[in-house]
Amino acid sequence: MAKDKETIDLGKLAKILVAKKRRFYIVWGITFIVSTFIIFSVPRYYSSSVKLAPEMDNSMASGTLGSLASSFGFDLADFQTSDAISPLLYPDLMTDNGFVTSLFPTQVVSSDLQIDTTYYAYLKNYQKIPWWSKITAFVMKLLKGSSSSSSTSGELDPYYLSKIDNDIANAIRANITFNVDKKTGVITITTKAQDPLICKTLADTTQMHLQKYITEYRTKKARIDAEYYSLLTSQAKDEYNKARLAYSSYTDANQNAVLQSVASKIGDLENDMQLKFNNYTAYNAQLQAAYAKIQERTPAFTILKGAEVPTRPAGPKRMIFVIAMMFLATFVTGVITSRHYLIHFL
Repeated sequence: MAKDKETIDLGKLAKILVAKKRRFYIVWGITFIVSTFIIFSVPRYYSSSVKLAPEMDNSMASGTLGSLASSFGFDLADFQTSDAISPLLYPDLMTDNGFVTSLFPTQVVSSDLQIDTTYYAYLKNYQKIPWWSKITAFVMKLLKGSSSSSSTSGELDPYYLSKIDNDIANAIRANITFNVDKKTGVITITTKAQDPLICKTLADTTQMHLQKYITEYRTKKARIDAEYYSLLTSQAKDEYNKARLAYSSYTDANQNAVLQSVASKIGDLENDMQLKFNNYTAYNAQLQAAYAKIQERTPAFTILKGAEVPTRPAGPKRMIFVIAMMFLATFVTGVITSRHYLIHFL
């Protein structure tokens, strides 16, 4: 008959652990002190968020076809849009240096009014870091020497950043997140900062930059058309004014003339003036239509939740960290203490 497989005797295991309770007390004390020291060295940060719903341009999503598709659980708004960039792609803007570096000159003021500078300078000069990060940075500076200077003293090229500027751009990416609800299209912008007022300012500024980007994208074609028709209208107006001046001057100079050639010349000048006037009127009408198209394509934004100044830090969760370390220390100490007993069951 096969021998029954041995099982762990929990009572015996408990006796082993209780016999070494002094060891647990020492480990708990050390763990509590060390974990508290570590977590209190990590700077606290605040979080703020804003929710907005941009106007969608979905022609197929509305109407009979959209209603029919929705009855089968499909939303045509996710598949049909006249825009090449759908709201689902907005989070990818944070990967673009051009969008991220546009936040560099944002003016920020701390809640205690002790800091009044740009967001770039705030991240570069006013960030609190743990003591071990200071040591690491000092050692790296000794090994590599001084890092390359920032490029903000001159004209900034978003796609040719110095190491300092690139590090700050990555810090901004870590502090700002976009989230788009696939069902409702609502965009949530969440920001983090070590100061609550700066956190709110960053959320508001990012929202405005996103709205500006969406508006410029949606109206780009209409603005190009408006610039084109504005140029044609200006040229047509100049040509009309020249033709009108030529007609007026020639008519005034030949008021008493009865020659047929003079009458014919006046008629030609009048016809040319009328033709130039018709061209000017037509181009001006197209220009006004282009301006109307810009207004039509400019999206409206609905703020569902405005950014607010947070009153409590969002992290780090100090109590949770200490408790987690205590549990981990207890588990590891228990395994080490009863290793001679547990090894028989491996």
